[in-house]
Amino acid sequence: MESLKGGERASLNQERVCKRCKKTFTQSSNSPSSCRFHPSFFVSRRHDDQKRYYELGPDDPPYAAKFYDCCGAEDPEAFGCKTDYHVSYDD
Repeated sequence: MESLKGGERASLNQERVCKRCKKTFTQSSNSPSSCRFHPSFFVSRRHDDQKRYYELGPDDPPYAAKFYDCCGAEDPEAFGCKTDYHVSYDD
């Protein structure tokens, strides 16, 4: 195994922010199960039209069913349903 030069080692240990889950991470600790997120949008499905989906907006009526389109979780703060590597804003 090649030894890392100072700059490469520093880059692996530099803290970054994940653009999916917003947590800080380092490349050296990033693994396929590090990031937990929803791959889809939190949407609103209006009861008067069950076949059309809308992104949740500030003017959505209170009777709209709101959920994550990927897994059906109804809480906007629900724990993510998928895991993967963290993705940096720098990537």
